[in-house]
Amino acid sequence: MSVAFPKMMSSDWQMPFTSGLGGFLHYQNNIDALASATPLTLLKSQGIATPYINMFFGQSAGCIGETFRIGLIIGGVFLIFTRIIDWRIPLAYLSTILVFSGLNNYIFHNNNIAPPMFQLLSGGLLLGAFFMATDPVTSPFTKAGRWIQGVLLGFLTVLIRSFSGYVEGVMFSILLLNVFSPLIDTLVLNIRYRKK
Repeated sequence: MSVAFPKMMSSDWQMPFTSGLGGFLHYQNNIDALASATPLTLLKSQGIATPYINMFFGQSAGCIGETFRIGLIIGGVFLIFTRIIDWRIPLAYLSTILVFSGLNNYIFHNNNIAPPMFQLLSGGLLLGAFFMATDPVTSPFTKAGRWIQGVLLGFLTVLIRSFSGYVEGVMFSILLLNVFSPLIDTLVLNIRYRKK
C-alpha cells in the first residue's frame, strides 16, 4: 500500500487525527503523533546523515518498533542464545550489508549507497534481521539455505534502499525471499544428495 499509494498512506493520514471519528470528533485537540522524515529519507533526499548515537538509542524518526535499536539487538541476541531463532540468517544478513555497502563506500565511492553503520542502524533492518527473516515457517530449513537467504536478503536490501524510489528495502527483500525459500531448500538438497 505504501508503494502503490504513497501520498494517501503518509501525508493524507493527518486528517483522521485532526477531524472526524479518527480524532474522536475533536475530543482531543492535541495530536498524539508527529510524522517526520526518517534517517534513510533524510540521507537519500537531502544528504543529511543522522548521528549514529541518536539512531542507536532511538532518538530518530521511525516506526515505533524499529527506533529502539539497542533493545532490538538485546532481544535478537536473547532469541539466538535461547535457540528460538537460528543465528545464520541474521549473521549472514547483517554481514552482507556491512560488506556490500562497505566495499561500495571504500572502493567505488558511490554516494547512492549509505555507509555500513548507517545501513545497520537505520530503518527496520535490525527488526527484520532478528524477528522477521528468521520466521520458522517462511525461512529455509537447511543450514546452507539459511546462509544463502541471509546473503540474498542483504544484497537485495542494499540494492532496494539505494536505487529504488522507496528508501526502505527490508520488507520487500524479506517478502521476495520468502517466496523463494522452498526453491532454495530444494536446490540445496538436490546439490547435497545428487543421484549417482
